Amino acid sequence: MQLTLRDITKRFGSLVANDRISLTVEPGEIHCLLGENGAGKSTLMNVLYGLYQADEGEILLDGEPRKFSGPGDAIAAGIGMVHQHFMLVPVFTVAENVMLGNESTGLAGSLDLDAARRRVREISERFGFHVSPDAVVEDLPVGVQQRVEIIKALSRDAKVLVFDEPTAVLTPQETDELMQIMRQLRESGVAIVFITHKLREVREVADRITVIRLGKVVGEASPKASNAELASLMVGRPVELTVHKDPPRLGDDALVVEGLTVADETGLVHVNDLSFTVRGGEVLAVAGVQGNGQTELTEALLGLQQHVLGSIRLDGHELVGRGVRSILDAGVGFVPEDRQVDGLVGTFSIAENLMLDRSFGKPFVQLGAVDRGRLRAFAETKLKEYDIRAPGIGTKAGNLSGGNQQKVVVARELSKDLRLLVAAQPTRGVDVGSIEFIHQQIVAARDSGIPVVVVSTELDEVVALADRIMVLYRGQVVGIVPADTPRDVLGLMMTGERPTEVVA
Repeated sequence: MQLTLRDITKRFGSLVANDRISLTVEPGEIHCLLGENGAGKSTLMNVLYGLYQADEGEILLDGEPRKFSGPGDAIAAGIGMVHQHFMLVPVFTVAENVMLGNESTGLAGSLDLDAARRRVREISERFGFHVSPDAVVEDLPVGVQQRVEIIKALSRDAKVLVFDEPTAVLTPQETDELMQIMRQLRESGVAIVFITHKLREVREVADRITVIRLGKVVGEASPKASNAELASLMVGRPVELTVHKDPPRLGDDALVVEGLTVADETGLVHVNDLSFTVRGGEVLAVAGVQGNGQTELTEALLGLQQHVLGSIRLDGHELVGRGVRSILDAGVGFVPEDRQVDGLVGTFSIAENLMLDRSFGKPFVQLGAVDRGRLRAFAETKLKEYDIRAPGIGTKAGNLSGGNQQKVVVARELSKDLRLLVAAQPTRGVDVGSIEFIHQQIVAARDSGIPVVVVSTELDEVVALADRIMVLYRGQVVGIVPADTPRDVLGLMMTGERPTEVVA
């Protein structure tokens, strides 16, 4: 089935999320929609799936205009979507999830679960998914859960299949398996829309590439285009994609973590007996699929977790048991994984956000009053130094783009007298131009002798920044390995398999 989107426009108040976007996806084609977070990709697909109604433009299937008032209409028309965050009921079996919302009944009105089981087996065997219809979803690995999402869409005869950032929660091996599944679907005649911002995946699997920037189509590209060419289209200027760094000039052991265990209020353990050391002038990057204890680890380092056992020593001083204010004052900088929740106050100005955790004394507060002149001079300097693109330092942080918001957070944290930098998902949701800049700042901090802990689910980022890599799985250290460890080895470690040689 051919899909055509013609002049799709979607507005949210004064924000134009999609601006007259047109594209065509042919049967048996993988059409990649490439663009940074906030470019309008997911909004466009939500219009296609009936979750949003377009303000202008039309959707055509095999040349026939169609209108969808909700996902049910889109599904009935042969459109399926595999979401970044799976739409599955964890306690249901695969067959129960597949029939959910499309229940068939047998004699006396009972649910015909056997029909769902047969459908799962049929699709699984056809595409080599190896998924049992009676498996409980919460017991399945993430990659297999994604296959269940695909089976669910195919069970409803989807002729157009949308993958929305499908590799965000996958290991490298699971990503490779997904790429192969997409190729199989293409060969069976399914039209595939693949939404992503990861250049390597685009070049590996796409037949055609449409690039969206700020809600508009800015061009089409060949899968043979280089990463640099694609990145330039995405951001509108040349981008340096390689992180350049000299060999580390290692200092003494600065951060020493021993036997760290973190549990929640119910007693569930999220971090289990972690021990590691970070030296001055070194980046230790923490890798792993999201949800394996990374968040709890960074929060424990900052004193944000209440149920902590073990020891965290910075320059010989114990941090466990100290409050967040005390830890920040000890010279710990923190770039949180969710800048809007934990990193910024959206209604505060850029200048106010730059002094957020230094509003109790010098240099910005004297005798209980803010020194506006000093704050203004500092904020204007950081605005230029960190290339924060805004009308001025009085602009509210909530009105900035994601990349500029992240630059405000990074500017604030790196402008302190640091003894340790903890950066969690430091480039999540920012454009490749901002990624380039933030990586440079992290490397500069490391080169100045600061120990750095970077937590990222982006394996390319981990490899680019790390001097050593610590892989977590279910809250435990699988291994600490050199930065040049092959990707396939790191991918296996992310599934819990220990390497034959571990460099601690």
